[in-house]
Amino acid sequence: MFFNPSLYRYPSRRMVVFAQNGMVAASTPQAAQAGLEILMKGGNAIDAAIAAAVTETVCEPCSNGIGSDTFMIAWSQGKLHGLNASGPSPQKQTLQSIKEKHTDMPRAGWVPANVPGAPAAWVTLNERLGRLPFAEVLKPAIRYAEHGFAVAPMVGSSCVSAYHSYKTRNTGPEFRGWFEAFAPGGKPMAIGDLVQLPDHARTLQLIADTKGEAFYRGEIAEKIVAFAQETGGSYCLEDFGDYQPEWVEPVSINYRGYDVYEIPPNGQGIVALMALNILKGFELQERENADTYHLMIEAIKLAFADGRKYITDSRFMRMPVEALLSEEYAAKRRALIGQQARPPEPGDPYSGGTIYLCAADNEGNMISLIQSNYGGFGSGIVVPGTGVALNNRGNNFTLDEEHANVYAPGKRPYNTIIPGFLMKDGAPLGPFGVMGGFMQPQGHLQMVVNTVDYQMNPQESLDAPRFQWTSGQSVDIEQSAPLHVQQLLARRGHNLTPRVASGGFGRGQIIWLMPNGALAGGTEPRTDGTIMGW
Repeated sequence: MFFNPSLYRYPSRRMVVFAQNGMVAASTPQAAQAGLEILMKGGNAIDAAIAAAVTETVCEPCSNGIGSDTFMIAWSQGKLHGLNASGPSPQKQTLQSIKEKHTDMPRAGWVPANVPGAPAAWVTLNERLGRLPFAEVLKPAIRYAEHGFAVAPMVGSSCVSAYHSYKTRNTGPEFRGWFEAFAPGGKPMAIGDLVQLPDHARTLQLIADTKGEAFYRGEIAEKIVAFAQETGGSYCLEDFGDYQPEWVEPVSINYRGYDVYEIPPNGQGIVALMALNILKGFELQERENADTYHLMIEAIKLAFADGRKYITDSRFMRMPVEALLSEEYAAKRRALIGQQARPPEPGDPYSGGTIYLCAADNEGNMISLIQSNYGGFGSGIVVPGTGVALNNRGNNFTLDEEHANVYAPGKRPYNTIIPGFLMKDGAPLGPFGVMGGFMQPQGHLQMVVNTVDYQMNPQESLDAPRFQWTSGQSVDIEQSAPLHVQQLLARRGHNLTPRVASGGFGRGQIIWLMPNGALAGGTEPRTDGTIMGW
């Protein structure tokens, strides 16, 4: 039997998934199944999310890996918890050393590779909020890496695309590990292939057996640092040994009676909150209306202008988050929106990659988790013999010495990954998120509007056409958006580009807690998304 797994001639519809005892929504079926397996073994939602996240490093390596960073918001023990497990830049790499060779932060290689935070996040979450032994939670991922898995359509397409790009662009000795791991013999992982990742399995087993110590203060750290020093990187053992994830208080705004929570900077979650704060001052018409699209686009443009100016490592922020999220500042920014598209410009409050998954259980625990290598496979560097693909999160630094987000040793840059969480009247409604670089706050904005303003169910909210503001007055829009809406937006000055391919519009998951205690979930139609309920 021969068919094209990337071709779909007819619209397909998914239904909302309901469950009673637990639910996991992830962007690959293996990850969702891994989370469900842990729930059925007696683990809670946090354990399930860890299992799914680790499995994603195996089954969706084009989006995240063991060398990722991770952010998380969870409702557990009667309160919200936030975890920032993004890593800093190497301590021995200086701004001057980068500027001697580059005019901008490079996208690939050692320079943008920050310290991975994901393994520390898994351990920390399990110790504080989980229930099962850590090694038990990692078993599904290790099994997939050791015994194999079938490559999903979006994963296979991304891996083949990366291979064709890397074979001409990433030619230095530091990149040989990527080809050995993900394109052995010159054959990249493709759709439907049966793949084993033995190096990945061994590394995950070491992390499981040592609760992450081998990664940060043992054998794996030593291999990473040795390879860096051999091929031109700046990592030292102290970069890994000193690393600890940070527990943080999620920040929020109230949008039409609902509290929307995000992780504070260095994450870009406040961009979504600023845009919602602006938007709530308008009365929206029906969803597929040019006015609705225009207001959302203009709000996100203004929020991004501020975000790109002010967001960086929280220790280096020059503008308090409270000021950016204040009602007074939202009113000032709102007043700038007219009938025509305008270029985005930052204001002054004081002047006049990635994979996303979520899980829930029948005890009230709910978690929103996002994990990313940033640029697909990240830096393009995989440490030989380990399966560790290193992120390129440092690419988000600027080399402008006057900017808040300028590169510095041991500093965390503006980070694109953001988990979301929705509450009402002090009670949790559930986790939501949309991955995809700078699409993420725009996806969060559209998910909240779909849910709150238009009472869409979680699947419908994810199915709805999306837009992505890219720069200036340029906006990508899915071709499924009504033609009359596109025409009217163009007349208002938006430079629209309709897109057939949906890869740039993010990939999301949603789980809502119903009044009767049931769980209702939606999964992303633009990827290999799967929900497992129990």
